[in-house]
Amino acid sequence: MSNENFDIQGCTILLAGDPVGLGKANAHYCARGARVLCASSPETGISQLNACTLLVICDASPERFTALRKAARERGLPVITRRPVADTGQITLIGGGPGALDLLTVRAVNALGDADLIFVDRLGPAARVQELAPQALLVDVGKRPGHHKVTQAQIEQQMLSAALAGSNVVRLKGGDPFVFGRGFEELTAATKAGVAVSVVPGLSSCITVPAAAGIPVTARGVNTVFSVISAHDPLQEQQFKHLTGLDGTIVILMGMATLEHTASGFQHHGMSPTMPCAIIESGTTGDQRTTHATLGTLAQISRAERCANPAVIVIGEVAALPQRLLAEELAGLRANA
Repeated sequence: MSNENFDIQGCTILLAGDPVGLGKANAHYCARGARVLCASSPETGISQLNACTLLVICDASPERFTALRKAARERGLPVITRRPVADTGQITLIGGGPGALDLLTVRAVNALGDADLIFVDRLGPAARVQELAPQALLVDVGKRPGHHKVTQAQIEQQMLSAALAGSNVVRLKGGDPFVFGRGFEELTAATKAGVAVSVVPGLSSCITVPAAAGIPVTARGVNTVFSVISAHDPLQEQQFKHLTGLDGTIVILMGMATLEHTASGFQHHGMSPTMPCAIIESGTTGDQRTTHATLGTLAQISRAERCANPAVIVIGEVAALPQRLLAEELAGLRANA
């Protein structure tokens, strides 16, 4: 399906395709306020073109409607091709990216547009998902530290029940569903239940959020390796030892609650207290904020600045690069003044 993030309220849509596969597409457009005409053959469709404002081809073999597509374009009508949705239910696991709505992938937007039911996490573009899926019912299953109003087992059971009943189910997760998420558990549950399941990867915050703050996780002449860790649970001594020995960038997700333990642990294992660090809050959104510190001052400055989740923590020489670049620019301006 092509991106349909536009208003079709009051439009007349000609829906062309196999009658068996048009049911959900018809419901999709009716839910968005459109009047729908259907055509199962090119000839029938051509006879209805004058009455419509948009042609949507929804067929397993869209090439059989080539004549209809050509006739529509000759009349100046927009044409969209979308995949038919099976009558049997399915589950799509979608990575919603780091937060900004326009960092969703095209594939993710298309899948949301076909959804009947969406199970939404609190991270990622959850607050605006209804704009992309006005036809879908949203189910809030977001988890907060220490508060899971819906357990993982309950989420999986609800998704499976809906899919087995024939719904097109989407599980929208922040970041990428396979990076410190439970996407593979959900894929496993669907596979064992015999439900068709697919995965739409998402942009992970471990790379995108530092980048949005001007921090590269690797930089020529600075480092050649970066590690991504979850600090939801305190790091162990062996982890501190090995990560320190890599001498690379360390990107920490879910680490605000254990920040003091993390900073002291790395220093205990030989990392310099002057090592540059950064905390990027609400990355890629309008509320993004970056706080710079050193390893020795990280916990103290975080408390003073009231840094809070969602946040990505970067430890390594790359964390200081934006400040160094700014200092060089200011020095150049002064020299030319």
